[in-house]
Amino acid sequence: MTAPAAAAAAPTTPRRRATGTVRPWVIRGVRIVGTGLARTVLRLRVEDAQHVPATGPVLLAGNHSGILDGPLVFFVSPRPASLLTKSEVFVGFWARCCGWLGLIPVHRGQPDRAALQAGLAHLAAGGALGVFPEGTRGTGSMEQVADGLAYLALRSGAAIVPIAVHGTGAALPRGRRFPHLRSPVCVVFGRPFHLDVAGSPRARSTVRTAAEQIRLALVDHLRRTQPPA
Repeated sequence: MTAPAAAAAAPTTPRRRATGTVRPWVIRGVRIVGTGLARTVLRLRVEDAQHVPATGPVLLAGNHSGILDGPLVFFVSPRPASLLTKSEVFVGFWARCCGWLGLIPVHRGQPDRAALQAGLAHLAAGGALGVFPEGTRGTGSMEQVADGLAYLALRSGAAIVPIAVHGTGAALPRGRRFPHLRSPVCVVFGRPFHLDVAGSPRARSTVRTAAEQIRLALVDHLRRTQPPA
């Protein structure tokens, strides 16, 4: 996501949206089956899930180095979470499935006010929202954090739980259709924290300061966690 200060700008590409409505039983089923499948195919380790608050608004913020990051966080989070998901997925039948799972489309590379509003509404209802603030797959080292996560945290007051996902880039490299069997992957949840930033949450300077505070916290969590052996 880009800076929310420009969120009112008109999108430059056609908007995509979820066409299905949330179905809790589908979410439960996908989480159960997905977790079982992930543990069968991968050598999956999940640590410190108890750090995720059981109730209340929470932002789950993770690094992004592989296509498996989002699904794994969706599967193993101790509480169901909606995820901000690239809009390219929301096509045809998959747009309906995304709606059933409560996924929120994000139009990358342009201001996306609708995604921010949907995220804030979900948090206001006491939900958990998963965000990969690097914006797209990369090294997963958190060299930069998009302003959208900071804006959501400032406006909602939600706690932020850092997540370190290790091994997904090697488990399913770009260009490969299926993951390497029994490839080691770990998902580590960190202790929740709140932003300590003064100023208007709508001001670009405040959002940028908050984004850097979040980035440093996520980098610290990544450094404290151990990649899978």
